[in-house]
Amino acid sequence: MSLETDIRPITYLKARASDLLKQVNETHRHVVITQNGEAKAVLQDPASFEEMRTALTLMKMISQSEDAIRRGDIMSNEDVFNDLEKRLKDR
Repeated sequence: MSLETDIRPITYLKARASDLLKQVNETHRHVVITQNGEAKAVLQDPASFEEMRTALTLMKMISQSEDAIRRGDIMSNEDVFNDLEKRLKDR
């Protein structure tokens, strides 16, 4: 993050929104928008946003899987494949 280019006051956003959108989409770096010296929002390109959402979803799935393992809520590979085969045959 560049303090000079990646943190902007809301007045800059109001006056130069098009320039900020271009910067964010070209650099794929987010821009922090401040108001009265405090961070109030983050401007981010769509591709980076989707990457972040995907990463968070994967992290949540890993965390849920780790919780299931700790609870002992697991199945052997053999049981999983037997269950899948049974479901396919029942269709």
